Amino acid sequence: MTPLTVNGVRHRVDVEPDTPLLWALRDALLLTGTKYGCGAGLCGACTVHVDGQPVRSCSTPVSAAAGKKITTIEAADQSRVGKAVQAAWRKLDVVQCGYCQSGQIMSAIALLNTHRAPSDADIDAALAGNLCRCGTYVRIRAAIHEAAKALA
Repeated sequence: MTPLTVNGVRHRVDVEPDTPLLWALRDALLLTGTKYGCGAGLCGACTVHVDGQPVRSCSTPVSAAAGKKITTIEAADQSRVGKAVQAAWRKLDVVQCGYCQSGQIMSAIALLNTHRAPSDADIDAALAGNLCRCGTYVRIRAAIHEAAKALA
């Protein structure tokens, strides 16, 4: 049994230590907001925060997250930054198909937690590992600027 603290709640999951965190979240804890995209940590759909840092849960073993604070999209609105990002996403109608959005939002929150007035280059660098098949990058960048403005 591996101890995980997810969205402020302590759990013990019965998975092998090398099981990807994504599967512990989705299958053991039934938190399905975090998506499976590529399985290789390349697309960013599975992004969650581990101790405040964005990580690809599909390539992070459960053993590496044990004892750390894990935050998923289900709890993203529990912080001021998360609320601002989600409000900006809705206001600017960012979502098209929506599949990548939980990962995009988690990466955006991580960026704004450390950099409250990001430039376009800062945003592009922070979200470079998050792919959007629908190509809503312009709206994503605009929403991050909108959230930053709301946080100022």
